[in-house]
This record gives sequence, C-alpha cells and structure tokens, in this order.
Amino acid sequence: MMKEGKKTYTEEEVHELKKWFDAQSLPQTMQIDKAAFTPNLKDTVDMLFEQAYVCYGNPKMQGCLYLLEKIKSNLEKNGEGA
Repeated sequence: MMKEGKKTYTEEEVHELKKWFDAQSLPQTMQIDKAAFTPNLKDTVDMLFEQAYVCYGNPKMQGCLYLLEKIKSNLEKNGEGA
C-alpha cells in the first residue's frame, strides 16, 4: 500500500487496510518480525488501528502502519490472508 518514497498514508488507505483486516480470520499469536511478537494478534491489530487513525498523516508516526503492513504480508505469505 505504501509506495516507495511516499511519506504518509491517506485516510482512505487506512480504511482500505482496515477493511482487509476485518475480512480476515487472525491467528491467536504472531511473530511479526525478529524483534516483535504478539501473544494476542487481534488486540494488537485493534490497538495499531487506533493509533493509525490518529497518526496516518504524520510522517514521523508511521510505525503502526508499518507493523500493520508487515502483519498483512505475513498473513498473505502463510496463506492465511485473502
């Protein structure tokens, strides 16, 4: 979703990402990357979206969106996402 060189997301892009996650059946846990593990993926995704809707336009606060994109990528790689 985030294009190379793009610094922020639009509200519409956050909505589209949320819509994608809402259509998924999430596993209980996930090793997001080598430094981030969540024991409750659904709660983590919910909290990341709370932050994303507040910070999507701030280029210095894109970490929540980076993690959401990483989680989406992991789900797609594992055949768990559509």
